[in-house]
Amino acid sequence: MKRFVNERAANLEPSGIRKFFDIVSEMKGAISLGVGEPDFVTPWNIRDAAVRSIKRGYTQYTGNRGLKELRENICRYLEERFSVKYSPEHTIVTVGASEAIDLVLRAVCDPGDEILVPSPCYVSYAPLVYMAGGVAVPLECRAENEFIVTPQLIEGAVTKRTKAIILAYPNNPTGAIMTGEQLKAIVPAIEKHDLLVISDEIYAELTYTGRHVSIASIGDMAKRTVLINGFSKAFAMTGWRVGFVCAPEEIDEAMFKIHQYAIMCAPRMSQHAANCALSESFSDGFAAVEEMREEYKKRGGFLVNAFNSLGLRCFSPKGAFYVFPSVESTGLDGEAFANRLLTEKKVAVVPGEAFGRAGKWHVRCSYATGMAQLAEAIERIGDFTKGL
Repeated sequence: MKRFVNERAANLEPSGIRKFFDIVSEMKGAISLGVGEPDFVTPWNIRDAAVRSIKRGYTQYTGNRGLKELRENICRYLEERFSVKYSPEHTIVTVGASEAIDLVLRAVCDPGDEILVPSPCYVSYAPLVYMAGGVAVPLECRAENEFIVTPQLIEGAVTKRTKAIILAYPNNPTGAIMTGEQLKAIVPAIEKHDLLVISDEIYAELTYTGRHVSIASIGDMAKRTVLINGFSKAFAMTGWRVGFVCAPEEIDEAMFKIHQYAIMCAPRMSQHAANCALSESFSDGFAAVEEMREEYKKRGGFLVNAFNSLGLRCFSPKGAFYVFPSVESTGLDGEAFANRLLTEKKVAVVPGEAFGRAGKWHVRCSYATGMAQLAEAIERIGDFTKGL
């Protein structure tokens, strides 16, 4: 049956994250620091909004773009929280931010187009570029430079085939952010080479040092930026699968056609829940979001101190809910470290190379889990490193 399989699909490497999830799910007594999912339950008022929408019989398709009120609230949210202006008419409610990433890449990639992708980065970017017919070109970001994209990295990677750059800050897996000044520094290179920016801002609300800055808020950059976000991380709504994408008109039109044919619309009850999340957050000043962010910040600080005390040099995250310690001092690369740690101490972390070659000597640990589990995991990791 192999002859029926699409060549690109056949050549895709399996996810480096999912392998560890599958193993740990069947391992008794294991602690997982692998899952990038909030351990908080979706707030009751948001759940109740979905229940009420079902009870009222709101079970039909919405328009392809999504509920008008939700799109209006999304644009209000972006403007009030991040000083970014987009139109509800050029906003699409998607099945999570994941669909939005796939949509924009399929909408912009012609065969052989090059897309600049920071490394380390979220595992889906490069495979989705490949599936869209493009070529992912890594920008190797380093801990000594706080894992940010610099003008020099862009200039060193741009060719005549370069069409776009993906920015993903706060960053998964490093926890890095880019400040307004750092973003302004790369704008001239982006404009010089006429690049489209694909800005994945799913962790925007989980920024620990002041307010998140979107590149779309700088000068005229909104005119060349596709902004992706969603409700999974900030509102603990991973399973609801609702995100959104805002874009310049021409890009939006192309994405919208693909969305119409492939998806139709995001689930209606999830859209009602998302609309509630924004409407009530406007009223209470995003209190639930603030509470979660402070808890994540505390957990991240605990892990950074713990890893550094074990001799595993660890960058201090400024956003998201991951740490990315170097394990080079152990003599093991990330893959070997993660495999042995899981086998010998039943702690699951993700090899850094799953996020790009720049992560070879690192592992990713999620702290979207309780402090008791984090403390136990650190104790086991300490025992493991002592035995090396």
